[in-house]
Amino acid sequence: MALDDAPTTIVVPTVGRPSLLALLERLAEQTARVTVPVLLVDDRTGSDGRPPPEWLEDLPFPARVLVSGGRGPAAARNLGWRHARTTWVSFVDDDVLPERDWYATLLGDLQGAGAEVVGSQGRLTVPLPSDRRPTDWERSTSGLEGARWITADLTYRRDALAAVGGFDERFPRAYREDIDLGLRITSGGGRVVWGQRRVEHPVRPADRWVSVRRQVGNADDALMTRLHGPHWRARAHAPRGRLAVHAATVAASV
Repeated sequence: MALDDAPTTIVVPTVGRPSLLALLERLAEQTARVTVPVLLVDDRTGSDGRPPPEWLEDLPFPARVLVSGGRGPAAARNLGWRHARTTWVSFVDDDVLPERDWYATLLGDLQGAGAEVVGSQGRLTVPLPSDRRPTDWERSTSGLEGARWITADLTYRRDALAAVGGFDERFPRAYREDIDLGLRITSGGGRVVWGQRRVEHPVRPADRWVSVRRQVGNADDALMTRLHGPHWRARAHAPRGRLAVHAATVAASV
């Protein structure tokens, strides 16, 4: 497939965590070879634009690095999709593990999307331990399964992103920026549908900053209310408990 004919561009915002290499390995091991552009958006603060060699070393697919300068995941994703020249843009977080047939299934999901479909969301699995009872933290993280519009694996039409201006960079953390975009991008009647592709979202260890991140997320909730009114949670099918977990789980992701 020539890059000019590629249906989508894969955009991965990252701060260079070790999980990025695991993601790249999974993309390299797909049952169908990845032939669409892959943009790694380096959002490390103070990055000089030179990626570590292992980011691009021996990758069997076309990849390049963009530098967003530590401005947060919303800005990083915006930089990525604005460099894309494809009909679709596939956002993938750097801490997920796509199944081996993810790429082939992604192409099928997009090929089967009707004109009214503005987005396709991948199905996310949070693995829980089989040899013991999961901790409260692990059970809470599993609430990400079925959450709407999360950008762990979410593809949008590029023209739909352009029509609403992309992600709102007033959301500086990996929290609420995806829900805000989902509300705006579907407000005109476009649909975001579930695809058949799957990714695994491993549970990261809880740390001492979890409660702090939850408190900081209150500012993002206030911004959501100001932008979308007091009933935005109902429109987004976002109960308070699950999204508090979402904040703690992904706040440090990019």
